[in-house]
Amino acid sequence: MAKRPSKKSAPARKQAKSTAALRQALSKRTKAELVTVLLGLAQTDRGILRQLRSRFGVAAAPDELIAATRQAIVDATDFDERDMNRNFDYDYQAYDEVKRNLSRLIASGQLRPAMRLALELMKQGSYQVEMSDEGLMTDDIEDCLSVVLKALAKCDLPADEVVAWCSAMLKNDRVKFIARAPLGALRNRLQAADAR
Repeated sequence: MAKRPSKKSAPARKQAKSTAALRQALSKRTKAELVTVLLGLAQTDRGILRQLRSRFGVAAAPDELIAATRQAIVDATDFDERDMNRNFDYDYQAYDEVKRNLSRLIASGQLRPAMRLALELMKQGSYQVEMSDEGLMTDDIEDCLSVVLKALAKCDLPADEVVAWCSAMLKNDRVKFIARAPLGALRNRLQAADAR
């Protein structure tokens, strides 16, 4: 399923002409002024904040990362309920941030919080898929969840905890097809190993 950009942009040639005056005006500003403007824009627009964090590789403390991931899940799964049963636009950049942040949490040893956030993503994301016409965001959700699934496949958490998480994920999937195969496979492998 193809991703749908949330907003169409003008062709590059038209953008270059329309931004020439802006480029000239910005070139006359000091570095401090530009930083102040960027920070102001980032504080008022989470999309700009996400782009700046991604572009400049800004790392956050685990608590900040958890909060930022939770907000990215809200942004990614948001839709106008008047658009139900249509192929509505969605914030695929927010899904990219969810995946990036889940990876960062796991890399910093925060697998359990990543598991809780993945469960939130399943609940909200599967509702978004259910309300859309073709579920175009399914691949984005599965891509985010794959980070956690890969980590769980080789982690040292108790098997019963991972099995319970897999079961909760499957139970909270409203459409019954998001990451179903990898979740079922992981759960079955751990249950079989536990039975030995």
